[in-house]
Amino acid sequence: MNAEVLVVGAGISGLSAAKLLHEIGVSVIVLEANNRVGGRTLTKRNSKIGFADLGGSYVGSTQDRILRLSKELGIENYKVRAFENESDGFYKNWGSPYDRSSNRINFKNGFVNMDINNIRRLLDKLGEEVALDAPWSSTNANQWDTMTFNEFLLKNCWTKETVQYYQEYFSAYTSGAAYESSLLSFLLYVKQSGGTKRISLTENGAQERKFLGGSQLICEKISELLGDSIVIKNCPVVEINQESNEFVVVKTLGGSKYKVRYVILACPPAVQMKIHYSPPLPPFHNQAIQRMPMGCVVKVIIYYKTQFWSDKGLVGTPMIRSTKDHPIFDYLDDTKPDGSIPAIVVFITADKCRNFLQLNAEERRKTVAQSIFDVTGIKEALEPVHYEEKNWMEEQYIGGGFSAVFPTGFITRYGRYLRTPVDRLYFAGSETAVLFAGYMDGAVEAGERASREILHNMGKITAHDISPQETPSKEVIPIYFEDSFQEKYMPSVTQFLTIVFAIISLLVALTLY
Repeated sequence: MNAEVLVVGAGISGLSAAKLLHEIGVSVIVLEANNRVGGRTLTKRNSKIGFADLGGSYVGSTQDRILRLSKELGIENYKVRAFENESDGFYKNWGSPYDRSSNRINFKNGFVNMDINNIRRLLDKLGEEVALDAPWSSTNANQWDTMTFNEFLLKNCWTKETVQYYQEYFSAYTSGAAYESSLLSFLLYVKQSGGTKRISLTENGAQERKFLGGSQLICEKISELLGDSIVIKNCPVVEINQESNEFVVVKTLGGSKYKVRYVILACPPAVQMKIHYSPPLPPFHNQAIQRMPMGCVVKVIIYYKTQFWSDKGLVGTPMIRSTKDHPIFDYLDDTKPDGSIPAIVVFITADKCRNFLQLNAEERRKTVAQSIFDVTGIKEALEPVHYEEKNWMEEQYIGGGFSAVFPTGFITRYGRYLRTPVDRLYFAGSETAVLFAGYMDGAVEAGERASREILHNMGKITAHDISPQETPSKEVIPIYFEDSFQEKYMPSVTQFLTIVFAIISLLVALTLY
């Protein structure tokens, strides 16, 4: 027996699982297909850029598992620069500056304001009705799962601006297109992430902080703790054999064999199709991994001589009405916390990502610079000194980013199988998390949960201990959002028109009588 547990994948989820087992004294091996650890985190380092996170990087309040793990590893975090006053954030071409107190965008068209606010309230309300640990059992699960998010928008929005806003909002934060995913999948995402405001905000939101030195440090430090004899790179797994009732045989592309008692799959579901299973996976598991494509994302960091956007008061999260020629929805300041190495980071997702990749490298660089110029109006935007981009679809053993896309019908038909073990095979990866699925925090939760499921099977812990309540961070304390008076009581377009019609009817009645 080579080890008691073998983990497939050395990303945050797989290494979180291995770390927990190793600390308890359970022997473990981690096989990583790539020549590096980190999975969907990737930090580039050199003297020109310092460190640049080309993969997952952001962490916010209530993401207590990743905050706890990073603290254990001695990794510091810092706040991303956000709004300093109300005029810092703006919405190019669509409206006037943000109201910082509410994260609300004031459109010139009052109907758009009412419409966007109503859809946001509706998404938060419906999200609260989703059962976190079993979304397929939610009261309206089948109805919501057979409707795409785009269909929901077309049914409930009054204005085309609202439809486009939420189409872009959806793509920006899920890396999928609104027509690709079910409404239920997005409502689950809203519930898991703490609501629409926490998803989109920088300050007190999901983009509030980054890790000093880069997020890949998390995996690098765990790998150092475990050692090269445990974490083995360049070892793609090609076969998992469970024909024996007592052990599992794992084979790699290079011909190595490992005999273990349990296996944790901590790679994206779509990548699990590259593995041959003997006996075959049960039918619903086999179908599930065929129906979860990864999202489409290119992450770009563009560097400048100065922070011209800050000097001109354009700090925050400017958002753009993107077009085919201008594929950016929003951007964030990515300057180092000490003010050095000025940079802007953008995410190009879904259909805009697919269009963007039709351009050559120089055209892509010019397109990003032009988009930033269009939103700032400052010529320095056209003169970057350095450019970094990462196309996550080119990663053979990851397949895309940020996370898997759940199409219509998936959650209600296959969702319950994502975390269900198959004999001695257990499932981790951020997609299987109950909270913050698709985030680094969800990756930690999923890895540790899979490890505890094995520990329970070994008789080392009780079932109650598989998913313990996480202790809230004492350093990153959340502020829980409350709607402003205006957000709470602003009527929807339907309500407004009903009120107007009622008033007109009353005036007509009074005039006649």
